[in-house]
Amino acid sequence: MERFRLALAKGCLVAMGFFLATGVVTGLLPTSLFDRMVSRSLLDYAFLSLTSVLTGVYVVQRTSLTECSGDRCAYGGGAAGFFAVACPHCNAILASLFSATWLATYVDPIRPLLGLIAIALFTVVIASRRSLMS
Repeated sequence: MERFRLALAKGCLVAMGFFLATGVVTGLLPTSLFDRMVSRSLLDYAFLSLTSVLTGVYVVQRTSLTECSGDRCAYGGGAAGFFAVACPHCNAILASLFSATWLATYVDPIRPLLGLIAIALFTVVIASRRSLMS
């Protein structure tokens, strides 16, 4: 029981950390550091919240199991979740690699798809591990 409480505490900390770090860096949580160039939507907040919760659940499972597969899918889910809510114009890495026109034309429209991919990757990993735990 103590091991589960420790895993649950780690999962909650990671979920809150992912939510805060991603929210601040992407401008979903307003700060005085910079202004987001793409408008915030309820879908952005939904993807941020769901990805944060699923990241926490993943950490609880990861802490509870000795043998874990699917880590790459979970890392991909975290990255996809980040890019799903990130402002493509504000992202320094994307902006330095591609033009603003390319970002607006190709990256911004697929952000909801990236959010769905993130949720799907986490769901697959969590569900497959749940069957291992039974």
